[in-house]
Order: sequence, then structure tokens, then C-alpha cells
Amino acid sequence: MSEIKISENDNFDVALKKFNRKIQQDGILAEARRREHYEKPSIRRKKKEAARRKKVRRG
Repeated sequence: MSEIKISENDNFDVALKKFNRKIQQDGILAEARRREHYEKPSIRRKKKEAARRKKVRRG
């Protein structure tokens, strides 16, 4: 569970930026996007292998 501390004199924009930064650091948004649609294990393996090949090709 992510938690942010907001001081009394912080306005909404500052609190929202703190929240977004924390969510980004914890990887919650990326995890939610990854789980949005079910992906078969075979497809997951193919994507992982393709990403590995792409990384090797780049150097």
C-alpha cells in the first residue's frame, strides 16, 4: 500500500504530483496496465524473448 505525506499548506496540485511520483516509483501503474488484459503464458514468453533479442541487438 503506497502512502504519501501531505502537509497542511500543500495545495491539490502539489499533492497530486507527489501521488503520481510515488505511484510511478512503486510501479503500481505499470503493473495495472500489464494486468489489464489476460495474456496467455505462451504469448508472455514470446514477448519476453522478443524484448531480449531487441536488447541484445541494441548493444
